[in-house]
Amino acid sequence: MAVARRSRVALAILAGMAAFTPLVVWADVQSVTQTDGPPQLPIPMFQETGLPDFTMPVGRPTLPSAGDPGNGGSPGGNDPGGGGGGGSTSADAVLQERAWGALAVQNVSAMGVNPTAIAAACVIESGCQNVNARPGGTVSGAYQMTDGTYRADIRQALAQNPSLAGSIDTSLAGKMDPANQAIAAAQDLKNAALSLQATGIANPTFLDTRGYYNFGPAVGGQLAAASDSQSMSSILSSYYSQAQMAANGVGPSTTVGQWRQGIVNKVGAAATQPVLRARG
Repeated sequence: MAVARRSRVALAILAGMAAFTPLVVWADVQSVTQTDGPPQLPIPMFQETGLPDFTMPVGRPTLPSAGDPGNGGSPGGNDPGGGGGGGSTSADAVLQERAWGALAVQNVSAMGVNPTAIAAACVIESGCQNVNARPGGTVSGAYQMTDGTYRADIRQALAQNPSLAGSIDTSLAGKMDPANQAIAAAQDLKNAALSLQATGIANPTFLDTRGYYNFGPAVGGQLAAASDSQSMSSILSSYYSQAQMAANGVGPSTTVGQWRQGIVNKVGAAATQPVLRARG
């Protein structure tokens, strides 16, 4: 999937519209839609203009839909649980093939995040390959995060999970360690899930949180709540140019349903797995 990113990217109004529309600036304070509402977790945002220019590397072939969707659950509290993950998916298998996959699973599980969601994220972002940033950009790694997003998420992960202190590298160099970046990506998905819970989605799935991770918190909730027939451009056009949307596989007539189906086509059963793990 041509994903130019990314999670919680601070979006600025197109230069051509600057004279007519006030510039939207996100403060270094954590969160817009991301962790709004109860429970509210601050998430630092770092402004990066527009989506970085990224071309999806050639990875594994599209994963088939297989297996049953994840189990339901009743989340609650500041570290709510969702479903526990209903068995292995093709995305899990891809992650487990990586030398760093087992460590990533161990760490994100300790954070209360379903490892299948992390597996799906790396499959759809890079084919679970450690991709370098393109010249002039900062989007890199197996989870294709910007430098600003990575720093914010990895530091938050350490603050919320002090027991992982020996496993978390908060330096920018740690971004290119896939197992370490998986921790930051897990925090990002966790923030997205908590944000969606605050809007009434009790047990957010990977598919629910994908818009947040891909396009940022300002539109993540809107995409999760949108009907399949709604056009993607009706949600994204206030934040992204047509060229930027096209780089993400979104055309003028693309519907939310078509976008969702594209995600399912890439990660199969992992799309319907919950992001948050059941406690206990």
